[in-house]
Amino acid sequence: MILAAPGYEARMRIGNVEVRPLGGALGCLLMVLASLLLSVICTMAVNLLLR
Repeated sequence: MILAAPGYEARMRIGNVEVRPLGGALGCLLMVLASLLLSVICTMAVNLLLR
């Protein structure tokens, strides 16, 4: 969790892109879906490399 001083929002800059953390149910769901998707992609990539 990113903590911010009172009166400031938690933000992170990557180059010219500003990233704000998502909270609540939507943020949790997106993180679970991203984790599952990346897990499947990595598993497929390892299987293809080991053939």
